[in-house]
Amino acid sequence: MKRNTAAVAAETSGVRSARLAKLVLVLGALTAFNAISIDMYLPAFPQMAEDLAVPLGTVQLSVSAFLVGSAFGQLIYGPLSDRWGRRLPLLCGLVIYTLACVGCALTGSGAGLLFWRVVMALGGGASIVISRAVVRDLYNTTEAARMLSLLMLVMGAAPILAPLAGGQFLLFTGWRGIFAFLALFGGLSLWGTLAWLPESLPAQRRVARRGGEMLAIYAGLLRHRRYLCYALALGAVAGLNFAYIAGAPQLFIELHGISPQAFGILFGLNASGLIGATQLNRWLLRRYTARRLLGVALVFAALTSSLLTASVFTGIGGFPLQVVLIFGCLCTTGLSYPNVMALALEPFPTTAGSASALMGAMQYTLGALAGGCVGLFHDGSALPMVLTMTCCAVAGSVVFGIASIEVSPADGVGAAEPEQI
Repeated sequence: MKRNTAAVAAETSGVRSARLAKLVLVLGALTAFNAISIDMYLPAFPQMAEDLAVPLGTVQLSVSAFLVGSAFGQLIYGPLSDRWGRRLPLLCGLVIYTLACVGCALTGSGAGLLFWRVVMALGGGASIVISRAVVRDLYNTTEAARMLSLLMLVMGAAPILAPLAGGQFLLFTGWRGIFAFLALFGGLSLWGTLAWLPESLPAQRRVARRGGEMLAIYAGLLRHRRYLCYALALGAVAGLNFAYIAGAPQLFIELHGISPQAFGILFGLNASGLIGATQLNRWLLRRYTARRLLGVALVFAALTSSLLTASVFTGIGGFPLQVVLIFGCLCTTGLSYPNVMALALEPFPTTAGSASALMGAMQYTLGALAGGCVGLFHDGSALPMVLTMTCCAVAGSVVFGIASIEVSPADGVGAAEPEQI
């Protein structure tokens, strides 16, 4: 007896939906690696400094160490994923990340913490760059922006829940339990990749390159003015975000007397605004191009951060207005991230891994510099944080304007440019 056509179609649709759900879950977990690796142990800084008998600044330095390690890691994994496919380099990175988390949990010195954090980032860098490359392999520009928005919803639980979870781990296991959990997270991601993430780069599209050729690719990417502008815009958005992360504890806890528990709640609420904006972006992409949405988001980022700086400098509006403006700034980053990533990778179908790697390296390098500026110019006020946020937002708007000059409105975001590398 022949099966009902409608039943067969429904079953096929169900299988596709299940595969898509598993793909989104794995890619979402991979994109969450850096967020959870940074945000979860923030509440543990004082305990870690006391237990390791080091200054608090040494523990804070582990954030910058992680960002720098992540930047270099992405530069390595991008070309490797273009040569060997996406799965093998990703699996190797996940193994390194998991083992480094164990190293962090067992370390007994500040130097050991910094070392294992760098190794942890070198492994975790694979998850960031390769997850983006997989999206580029499977989708066109507009669909890629939608998928990246969806992935940010999946990974959005990290900055919302990670600080709260980290605080609870401190009560029951101490700070070492946080890194034990991160090792478990890395192991589960490794299993999910093996089980649910198929190879997205066919053998015929892989390109074998030597070290000199890889450097030539990166040099060519840096000469691609449109790509460079979008990558710098991504770095500026990341700089705004990491300046906030570096300065928020002082603004909330030290200057306004917010308890560490309430800080976790406020941090999560602001993160929820970012994630909500990424989902609004998915809906807006049905009506507007990614380039147009990015331009509007960057302008609003410059506006809200400038108002935030004015409020901190003059005291007008006080802490309530500053919280609202910070929320607005972070919402603009939610609209910016998926669109600028999709636009930057659009022209490079066969070198998406390398393009994603360089873009990620610039993102985390500029983010680390912005966070470092907040600490370097520390003066006991919130001005270093808000000024850095404003400078990043304005810089992002400027480089986006330069990128817009390079492409006429008639081109549209869905049209693929000839690959220039």
